Amino acid sequence: QVQLVESGGGLVQAGDSLRLSCAASGRTFGPYAMGWFRQAPGKEREFVASIKWSVGNTYYGDSVKGRFTISRDDAKNTLYLQMNSLKPEDTAVYYCAASAAAFTTLQSGYNYWGQGTQVTVSS
Repeated sequence: QVQLVESGGGLVQAGDSLRLSCAASGRTFGPYAMGWFRQAPGKEREFVASIKWSVGNTYYGDSVKGRFTISRDDAKNTLYLQMNSLKPEDTAVYYCAASAAAFTTLQSGYNYWGQGTQVTVSS
């Protein structure tokens, strides 16, 4: 079993930056890929970014491309999301997820999920 715990969310102003972390634990943690998703009030959960764990290949959703950066620290089993130039429309609960076998934007490709961390961006 893999446990994922997000942290780093908060209330910021438009234009500010935040860095989210996702600490992973489990007997044999070694995902094929990990990703970040977000869900705004009244909207469906959407893909934000993903990273292929072993080689570091990344992929971003169009709405965050150029502003957000996904990264990982293999030694610490931790996933990060650096969010710059935040906008009010980035307000959402952010979830990290781990996939055993896929590098994908689809939620169905992820096997484990964290509980989420709230990010609120005021205008």
